[in-house]
Amino acid sequence: MSKVWPSAAEALRDAVHDGATIAVGGFGLSGNPSDLIEALRDSGATDLTIVSNNMGVDGKGLGILLENHQVKKVVASYVGENRLFARQYLDGELEVEFVPQGTLAERLRAGGAGIAGFYTKTGVGTPVAEGKTLAEFDGETYLLERGIVADIALVHAFKADREGNLIYRHTARNFNPVVATAGRITIAEAEQVLDTDYLDPDAIVTPGIFVQRLVESLPRTKDIEQRTVRPRATVAD
Repeated sequence: MSKVWPSAAEALRDAVHDGATIAVGGFGLSGNPSDLIEALRDSGATDLTIVSNNMGVDGKGLGILLENHQVKKVVASYVGENRLFARQYLDGELEVEFVPQGTLAERLRAGGAGIAGFYTKTGVGTPVAEGKTLAEFDGETYLLERGIVADIALVHAFKADREGNLIYRHTARNFNPVVATAGRITIAEAEQVLDTDYLDPDAIVTPGIFVQRLVESLPRTKDIEQRTVRPRATVAD
């Protein structure tokens, strides 16, 4: 059976459901699976738990799910660019679990590797450790963090072949690979999907065994959260 689906909407249609936990790749607005996020919005699914490094910005990325009031809980490490997120949280509409960035990456990696939990020193002595199991190793205190396994994982890749093998580009490689392994169903969108050839095995980052469904993403302008540039230098005659 082919892993390639004709559209993001069709790839999601029978997979998403109310109350689902969905892990989403991306770092800021870089490497967001934008087609899949829009299809998730259009699905109308509600009471979602979103696991992602961040929640996009107002009107872009995962921010569009907040606008549509589809998210019940967020597990993330950084949300500072999204005013709507802050308002929904302060109004009690949104449950939030903040996770240190490295811990979040490792929780996703652990979930994908079949590891139920691991101990880390990050967060000991802070609100992050509240309610969690503590243990001592070699005279140091560690806290227990659980691996994350999502019902659905949504990722964006630069290039894919028809078996679902994936290659990422630049910043998109930060969280997409660990998200890809952490889903019971992983749906990937790729800017290029090879029709007849396969990716070089030495270049593959996510093996196709982790990917159940694949779509070719639509061309679009890649957004930047805060564009900052230096003034163009003038050259003396």
